[in-house]
Amino acid sequence: MRFLVILAIVVLGLIGLVLGDICTAASYGPPYIPTRCNGNRQDQFPPGNLFVAVSEGLWDNGAACGRRYRLRCLSGNNKPCKDGTIDVKVVDYCPRSPCPSTLLMSTNAFAAISNSPTAKINVEYIQI
Repeated sequence: MRFLVILAIVVLGLIGLVLGDICTAASYGPPYIPTRCNGNRQDQFPPGNLFVAVSEGLWDNGAACGRRYRLRCLSGNNKPCKDGTIDVKVVDYCPRSPCPSTLLMSTNAFAAISNSPTAKINVEYIQI
């Protein structure tokens, strides 16, 4: 009986750890314009330059433009994750082919959740 109680506590604890979907993320640097969402407009970038480019799975034929996601670093090689979450805005379709991850994060956004600028990380994301 004691084992079942402990197992239930562990399982319920794990359920609460991940609330959104999980994907991979990497960093990309400038130049960030032109974008597939708003071309050369500088006002498309949110404060703090916390933005992402998304791969085909999230692009949704351009409907992803302007969507906002809350991200949290979950894991990666050499423990790159910082605590906390950040909110980002989709401003572009992944400019690389093939895209190296589901999300390509601006250098500012990536630095906000990862200690390693060159890491490929696993993130939890939820649309907000």
